[in-house]
Amino acid sequence: MSAVMYPGVVDPTAANFSWTIYDGDEHGKFMERLDARIRNHDRDIERMCNHHYQGFIDSIRELLQVRSQAHKLKTEVVRIDEEAQESAKHLLMKSEELIKTRKVQSNICAAIDALTLCLPVLTTYSKLQKQMQEKRYYPALKTLEQLEHTYLPRVASYRFAQQMRDNIPRVREDIKQASMSDIKDFLETIRRVSARIGQVAMKHAALQYNMDPKLAMTRMKKHAPMPPNPFTGETYEAQSEAQSDEEEDLCAQDLINFAPVYRCLHIYTVLGAREQFETYYRQQRREQARLALQPPTNMHENLEGYRQYLHGVVGFFVIEDHVLNTGNGLVNRPYLDEVWDMASGKVVNNIRNHSSYCTDTHLMLSIKNLIMLFAHTLQNYGYAVNPLHELLLEVKDHYNEVLMLKWVQVFREIFDEDNYHPIQVDTPEEYNRITEVFPYHDASLEQAPFPKRFPFSLMVPKVYRQVKNYVAACLEFSEDLNLSQTEKEDMVRKSTNLLLTRTLSGCLATLIKRPGLPLLQLIQITINTLHLEHANVLLEHYVARLTGSIEDSSIPGIGRLQGKAMFKDIRGEAEEQIYTALRLKLDEFLDLASYDWMLAEPQGTSSSYVTDLIAFLSSTFCAFTNLPVRVAQTACMSACQHVAKSLMNMLLSEDVKQMSLAALEQVNLDVIQCEQFAATEPVEGFEEGALLMCFSDLRQLLDLFMTEDWSTYFHDYGSENAKYLRVNPHNAIIIVEKLREGEKRGMFSILKRSDKKKLLETVLKQLKQLTQQQHST
Repeated sequence: MSAVMYPGVVDPTAANFSWTIYDGDEHGKFMERLDARIRNHDRDIERMCNHHYQGFIDSIRELLQVRSQAHKLKTEVVRIDEEAQESAKHLLMKSEELIKTRKVQSNICAAIDALTLCLPVLTTYSKLQKQMQEKRYYPALKTLEQLEHTYLPRVASYRFAQQMRDNIPRVREDIKQASMSDIKDFLETIRRVSARIGQVAMKHAALQYNMDPKLAMTRMKKHAPMPPNPFTGETYEAQSEAQSDEEEDLCAQDLINFAPVYRCLHIYTVLGAREQFETYYRQQRREQARLALQPPTNMHENLEGYRQYLHGVVGFFVIEDHVLNTGNGLVNRPYLDEVWDMASGKVVNNIRNHSSYCTDTHLMLSIKNLIMLFAHTLQNYGYAVNPLHELLLEVKDHYNEVLMLKWVQVFREIFDEDNYHPIQVDTPEEYNRITEVFPYHDASLEQAPFPKRFPFSLMVPKVYRQVKNYVAACLEFSEDLNLSQTEKEDMVRKSTNLLLTRTLSGCLATLIKRPGLPLLQLIQITINTLHLEHANVLLEHYVARLTGSIEDSSIPGIGRLQGKAMFKDIRGEAEEQIYTALRLKLDEFLDLASYDWMLAEPQGTSSSYVTDLIAFLSSTFCAFTNLPVRVAQTACMSACQHVAKSLMNMLLSEDVKQMSLAALEQVNLDVIQCEQFAATEPVEGFEEGALLMCFSDLRQLLDLFMTEDWSTYFHDYGSENAKYLRVNPHNAIIIVEKLREGEKRGMFSILKRSDKKKLLETVLKQLKQLTQQQHST
């Protein structure tokens, strides 16, 4: 029998031998001790049971009594239970009804909670639909964001929520398309009002730079006047002007609503398509810029075409500048600089091409002012306008060309209207009027009594005044061009030099070469050029004063005008024309000569044509008084030489086959008359006998034939001191032959024909021998 271990009883040796009893030979001893231990415990248990036995018996008796009482209690409980069940049947029915009611109430609360949760979603969705219908796309986008991120997650378990969520991309796309439609309308609107915005901006710039605001104003088309307002009595023109004034007081940005572009930008930003919108907007604006940069076909006809064109360009860049400052990066400065670089090049080319057709100086000045106002306006908005300043310099060159064309007509009118007579003044007022225009000072003229006579004609003061007007007109264009004083002075001098050396020079050259121009007019033109040459210094002083290059314009040598050399050249051409015209006029008189070469007896006086010719030369050389002495001397010498040569040619002409001594005597009388005129020295300054030398060849030839001093001629021939040194044997042969032919017709009645014939044959033979000797040597 194994020992029983009670709880709480611990063998003190167990711990010591628990591991060692199996290792040694103590197993038997251990079992013995264990048995002894068990027996000790059994005895302790028996003693304990004996000690509590009476109490156990008492407990049994009490339990038996409880049994009977428990039976009674059970019977009582059954009875009470049956009574309770009978009484609770009605309560159970009410309880079931209450439970059902509680379930309904719970369902109602759950439905209310569900509706409370779903109602904001439905309300928001309905609001979204209404905003879409009303085209309020920017609020609709906000509503859509609120619906997607706030309300739909709360009702994610509902199927309609999923349908709404699936419908959100389509709504976003609708909003995007609708906002794109708005931006297209906006772009169309700003395209229409760009010109008006540009007009207002240019007007403000004109006021800022003290320019005429009317320069920026577009002329309104004139229509028939409308009747006044029947309610207020105010005319519609007054209403229109008031509305225009009110509009002009606004800033350029106040004339257009930029809200559509801001909304569309925000919408595309929220939709994650900002870059797409920026690309689209910039592309569309570039296209609009190209359209705005296309000039009207008739822009060059009037200022209005240029004004409308520049208004459109300014309006475009003013709008873009406003978008740059308020568009949250929709456009940036590099983009605007790129567009402006493209636009400025086209604007410059278009204005250059169209202004090249302009021939109205007033219109050119208006175009210049309009370009300057255009540059000032865009410069205010930060755009580089250097190409426009370069364009102004090109327009200035064309303006100068137009001025010169205009002054060609001015000079021609002056030349056509001039009478080419020295100006005569009868009163001091008339004298002062001339000297105020042309500052001519001559002490002898000032001291002379009235009427006084200027050496020049009205052409001189008129040309001088018009050259000054041209300088002022050139300088008028150069105002406000940001040119330095030196550049302005060089520009004016260059233009004035072109006027003098090309325009005035060409007009004068055409004038002096005009067919049929009278000799006296040529002489007066030459005198006029002399005084205009002297006026070159006055013009230089005037240019210096006008440009402000110096304060004291009396200092000599300040100018660089080339008029002096030009007038010298023109005067040289005029002098040649004088010589030519004088010879032509002499030829007219000489053509009147009708010698009877077989004349029997001379007239005893000079021919009438010679008398008229000398009278003409005398009056002509009187008109040479105001010419330089060199010119007068040259003309006088040339006239005498031409007359002598012409008379010699008449004698030697092949058309004259025969001649009488009487005809030679008549020619001799005419030559004597010419020699007497030459001896009077019609022009001062010649050496004594200089003009008579022009007739020496003719004089010696005639003397030889009149005196028949052939022996002296043949004896002295070849000697430097020969009496008839200038008589050419060949010319003498021609005349001898003509005299011999005349003798055959019996014209020598005074002399014996045989002696005369023999003399002529002998002279002719000896003359031929002289010519042969000349050829042999």
